[in-house]
Amino acid sequence: MKFNILHTDEQSHARTGKLYTAHGEIPTPVFMPVGTAGTVKGVHQHELAEDSHADIMLCNTYHLYLRPGTDVIQAAGGIHRFIGWQRPVLTDSGGYQIFSLAGQRKLSEKGAVFQSHIDGSTHTFTPENVTDIQRIIGADIIMAFDECIAYPCEFAPARESMELTHRWLARACERFYNTDACYGYEQYLFPIVQGSTFENLRKMSAEYVSSLELPGNAIGGLSVGEPAEIMYDMLEVVNCILPVDKPRYLMGVGTPVNILEAVSLGIDMFDCVIPTRNGRNGMLFTSEGIINIKNEKWRNDHSLLDPAGISFTDRQYSKAYLRHLVISGEILGAQIATLHNLAFYAWLLQECRTRIADGTFTRWKAAMVAKLAERL
Repeated sequence: MKFNILHTDEQSHARTGKLYTAHGEIPTPVFMPVGTAGTVKGVHQHELAEDSHADIMLCNTYHLYLRPGTDVIQAAGGIHRFIGWQRPVLTDSGGYQIFSLAGQRKLSEKGAVFQSHIDGSTHTFTPENVTDIQRIIGADIIMAFDECIAYPCEFAPARESMELTHRWLARACERFYNTDACYGYEQYLFPIVQGSTFENLRKMSAEYVSSLELPGNAIGGLSVGEPAEIMYDMLEVVNCILPVDKPRYLMGVGTPVNILEAVSLGIDMFDCVIPTRNGRNGMLFTSEGIINIKNEKWRNDHSLLDPAGISFTDRQYSKAYLRHLVISGEILGAQIATLHNLAFYAWLLQECRTRIADGTFTRWKAAMVAKLAERL
């Protein structure tokens, strides 16, 4: 995988870059909208590309494996053709979904046995078959199968979990390098750093992952309930070890403030359901702070959704109109709010890239962090 670093910030570890895949170039730092089952809820693919300015979409192995099934995706010619999306796709391995099933799964050295949340049927995920499934799905970037341990946890189980993830990673690498892509274009395997919130475990995991010299590296097991400051501490530890010349992907993060802080620590890729899930529930992210559009104060406010005029399209909507739609339960309300939030996240990352390039990132970031956590 070709990854070029274009600019670096002199006062932090922030950098801009460009990641090259068979389905297009990805400017970094970048936010990946979550299209779990091959769709970002309520958003057409052309809106995702044109209005929300998404350069890459994240889909989920667990969900696509259960429904519609790999046979359907393979018959379509891969995920890009199946969903009508010709830009890059990254697939999460399903490890987090297995973690979230709690009482419905059992872990062993072999892998994870779990019950489907759809019909209760029993399935097994191993490092090998999860790699095979992602090969068939056809994502440009695929993730190694890992275990995500709950927070808080004791040191001993955290170490056991990390070591299991490492053994699974070795098996995933072997399978990946002994199989071919299904659709004639190259795919890339990313490993995942684990270790909970223990600094020495994170160091061990980052060192092991780095030694494999894979095309990029992911950081998992954070944003699972720990305080944000602990997450930032872990990122600082890990990023001092992970190769500078390869993309770093922080999984499942996060709020606009989280993203700005992580960019300053050297993270290049992000995904999270927050902008879409919160949008569907009436929470909007703006350049001046957070809006709960259901509040009475917006009932007769005919100003634009964002004071800076950030919009997902050339069509502008007012707070009063969106509140009316959301309060009325109109589907269009959820769609507009979702598109607005995705456009805001795209704007935020674009602004990061611009500010890093022109040398004003650190000062701008400090001002934005103060505003973005405020509720208007």
